[in-house]
Amino acid sequence: MNSVSDKWSDLWLTAGLRGDPLRWLRQLTNAYSEPHRHYHTLRHVTDCLAEFDAVRHLVRQPVAIEMAIWFHDAVYDTHAPDNEERSAELSSQCLSEAGASVGLIETVKRLVLATKNHDASMNADAPLMVDVDLTILGQSQERFHEYEVQIRQEYVWVPEAVFAARRAEILGRFLARDRIYATNWFSGIYEERARDNLGNSLGKLRKGDIP
Repeated sequence: MNSVSDKWSDLWLTAGLRGDPLRWLRQLTNAYSEPHRHYHTLRHVTDCLAEFDAVRHLVRQPVAIEMAIWFHDAVYDTHAPDNEERSAELSSQCLSEAGASVGLIETVKRLVLATKNHDASMNADAPLMVDVDLTILGQSQERFHEYEVQIRQEYVWVPEAVFAARRAEILGRFLARDRIYATNWFSGIYEERARDNLGNSLGKLRKGDIP
């Protein structure tokens, strides 16, 4: 927890924010520790932060992206259609209370919203933000399978046939893209493996093999 706390406190200071950073860290930690979460946990946030550290030099507003990573799944309810919108509003509340500039508040909000439909057009740094969020797709077969199981656990209330059809639709949309990853950096690292993982998963779903 110390390393997570240090990263958050360093970001708070770099952003020039006021007040106690640990109050918001506790709120975020509690959110990401909700019992219905299996993939969208603090582990996902720290994995995204680690991926972002490698490309920090490529972005225009690194503070905004790092802040958006912390908040992008802060609200997560699999029954609700507006998680990203509510997460974005939570980021705005935090930053407003801490005296952030209007520019930073709005940029973080747009970056969080970019993860809703993985829309890389919403901001100059949105391609990297979206790609960071999608790096799980290009991980090892073992990690990708673990992720698939975790997603199914988060949607355990959905009947298997419905889950399989909806999941297949989502994965098929990714595979239909010319490129899964918007940036050359992440495409070069993860594109091929992501396509293999998604293709294998899609084939299993179509056979009724649910994680």
